[in-house]
Amino acid sequence: MISASLRRGAPACSGWVARRFASQSSPFEASRVGVYKVFDRDAKRLQKDFAARRDGGARSRTVDYIRDEVSERLMERFLDIKKRFDTVVDLGCGPGHFSKLLEPNKTRRVVMIDSSKESLYRDPDEEFDVEIERTHADEENLLNILPKQSQEAVVSCLSLHWINDLPGVLVQVKEALKPDGLFLGAMFGGDTLFELRTALQLAELDREGGISPHVSPMTDTKDVSNLLGRAGFSLLTVDTDEVLVGYPSMWELLEDLKDMGEGNAIFGRRHFIHRDTLAAASAIYKELHGTEDGTIPATFQVIYMIGWKPSPTQRQPLERGTAETSLKDVL
Repeated sequence: MISASLRRGAPACSGWVARRFASQSSPFEASRVGVYKVFDRDAKRLQKDFAARRDGGARSRTVDYIRDEVSERLMERFLDIKKRFDTVVDLGCGPGHFSKLLEPNKTRRVVMIDSSKESLYRDPDEEFDVEIERTHADEENLLNILPKQSQEAVVSCLSLHWINDLPGVLVQVKEALKPDGLFLGAMFGGDTLFELRTALQLAELDREGGISPHVSPMTDTKDVSNLLGRAGFSLLTVDTDEVLVGYPSMWELLEDLKDMGEGNAIFGRRHFIHRDTLAAASAIYKELHGTEDGTIPATFQVIYMIGWKPSPTQRQPLERGTAETSLKDVL
């Protein structure tokens, strides 16, 4: 596991998530009947719209550091694939952190899809080096946007953690891909913001006698391989990484998370936290996790995944026992 430390206020990187709440009717239809809803997709869309509009997008740009960092690490994995794609789909693209890194020698065009129109159109076309097409649509209904067996590659960078039916969306991605098509993704893992989660829980238990969810549930690393396999992908690769960010206090962390559009969107969430509970959480956070220089760390665990749609032309692993060279000879 790799750990990178970032400091809030640094030129290239700075801060992360509080919770903003909203609810309105959605312009998108529900993806399917019977799916258990954990996240309020309408609230999440409005949070992202608000964050992208705030101060003309300036506040949103100052907190791009996490997504920029993870996009660069995802691009390293993309560049390891020695293949040029005519079109790449960037699913849940936001302003296009990953798409901005694409170069003409890897693809001719990128299709950017996001449920937040304000995020999707935040940055001008001039910031991209390849042809772009923007599609305002709900990522949970991918096959309403893309025909089956129509795409060479689908990439998703830090949007899958807000999907209600993750297995279903992965199946849709596989169905949208041509044979031997690529899926490359990065999503937050279960250890993300564990410091904030524990501080809020302990403070709420002490001050209010109970706890409620304030940080979203996230997928564990061990589940991702199973989900990809169940969706029908082959030649799987899954690995984890950590980005460690330093903040002056919990308050700056919460403010940055709000500006990222990463507020609480769980159904049944509380729409406020008492000020004294937050003050207690800040003190607990610093006591349990504070560093010698007076700052606090925030951990973002990132799960990277690669899967290919099966094809008769794909190279297949040899059967056990057919190797011609012994490991004893090599080692």
